[in-house]
Amino acid sequence: MIAEIPQPLPEFHCPLCGGPNDCAAAANCSFTAPCWCREVTFAAELLARVPEPMKGRACICRACAEAAAAGQGSLTDSSPPMS
Repeated sequence: MIAEIPQPLPEFHCPLCGGPNDCAAAANCSFTAPCWCREVTFAAELLARVPEPMKGRACICRACAEAAAAGQGSLTDSSPPMS
């Protein structure tokens, strides 16, 4: 049996900082929509901070992804994610 891929949540805010995530998948209700996030690599530590119900279903914003990639900011350190 083939596992069903969940649809993206209609969530337009980053699950970490609460800012806009510019998520094309959420806007189109499909993971097949082209999106900026397909061009970047998200650190495992950053992905681990996403709240469990939103993992694999809500997009981290570009600012959080870039800050993590640059090793900057508290998002990759010890600040709790905003809900």
